[in-house]
Amino acid sequence: MVPRYSRPAMTAIWEPEARYAIWFEVEAHATDKLGELGVVPASAGKALWDWWATKPVIDVSAIDAIEAVTKHDVIAFLTWVSEQVGEQARFMHQGMTSSDVLDTTLAVQLARASDLLIADLDALLAAIKTRAFEHKHTPTIGRSHGIHAEPTTFGLKLAQAYAEFTRCRARMVLARAEIATCAISGAVGTFANVDPAVEEYVAEKLGLEVEPVSTQVIPRDRHAMFFATLGVIASSIERLAVEVRHLQRTEVLEAEEYFSPGQKGSSAMPHKRNPILTENLTGLARMVRSAVVPAMENVALWHERDISHSSVERYIAPDATITLDFALGRLTGVIDKLLIYPVRMQKNLDRMGGLVHSQRVLLALTQAGLSREDSYAAVQRNAMKVWESDGALSLLELLKADAEVAAKISAADLEASFNLDYHLARVDTIFARVFGE
Repeated sequence: MVPRYSRPAMTAIWEPEARYAIWFEVEAHATDKLGELGVVPASAGKALWDWWATKPVIDVSAIDAIEAVTKHDVIAFLTWVSEQVGEQARFMHQGMTSSDVLDTTLAVQLARASDLLIADLDALLAAIKTRAFEHKHTPTIGRSHGIHAEPTTFGLKLAQAYAEFTRCRARMVLARAEIATCAISGAVGTFANVDPAVEEYVAEKLGLEVEPVSTQVIPRDRHAMFFATLGVIASSIERLAVEVRHLQRTEVLEAEEYFSPGQKGSSAMPHKRNPILTENLTGLARMVRSAVVPAMENVALWHERDISHSSVERYIAPDATITLDFALGRLTGVIDKLLIYPVRMQKNLDRMGGLVHSQRVLLALTQAGLSREDSYAAVQRNAMKVWESDGALSLLELLKADAEVAAKISAADLEASFNLDYHLARVDTIFARVFGE
């Protein structure tokens, strides 16, 4: 976790104190149920909760000191709690194994992280929607292979992003549901020393579902799915960030990141206004995706469990969720404050002498009786003259002067083929699909 790319609410989920608090809840709820079942005295759970009600400070350094001797984190925690609570604490952890605590706690943390990420996505979607409707009919050039293609609108660019992040949100909701499972099933998942009712009780108290069948651990395909989902969301962030970066290039300059008063773009060149936020988002997306392969490799554990997954998850769980949370917040700010230049968009649309209308003429010629091959050749030979003139020539004027074209299409019909509104006539239809009627 890098403080520069962290926000407090997400970071708090992964603090040692927060983790130990969940450990305690798992143990105390389990002890309550064991007391109800008559396995331990009912007073044991009460003693734990009475101590917890005093709002004790969790002494992380003291637990660490015990772990330095025991070389076992859960035993260190149980020992420290026993020192605080007293004799009744000996009934904690009856029939349980360490992974019951660790895996259930990780499920709680990832579920809580998911809730923040879903809220982040909601904020991003709201920002994109606002800007999309603001520029619903703002004409701009569409590009394929980085080359001018046909006209679109800037609102449609953002509508596409809105649809993509709507899918991201749906995936995040599914990933949360898949990861939020509880396992209190004992050393190899057989419930030999703990009643399944304990697992059901703890799951209900912590807002989790029961893991249908565990070994010593919750199956790691769940975690692989979770981190893969984070990776996909990160890739969608990068896609929109890269679009902004391209649009901010000096030669394009159709949109750019907000440049605040007093901001500096370069230590050497005072004129610079660089897309640093979206470049940063590209880098952060790479870091989130770096968690995906290790999560996939964690699926194949030995038999009922080994701990090869443990060190991996201590890295990727906090790092990936904290980084993605920050990235979503940053992207929301970029979109909310994005500077958009419709005049420059129109200038770029007009830059290449009407080449963006070539397909319309191609179709008109085929409908007028010319073969597709001859139609293509007629439009292309004139289009290449415009291309080679760097837009100084006009495709419309060249086509009017072309005998083969003029024999099939009147000057008035040719001019009609260069109408920008033709390309934008279905914008409302697309917006209705994305945002609803």
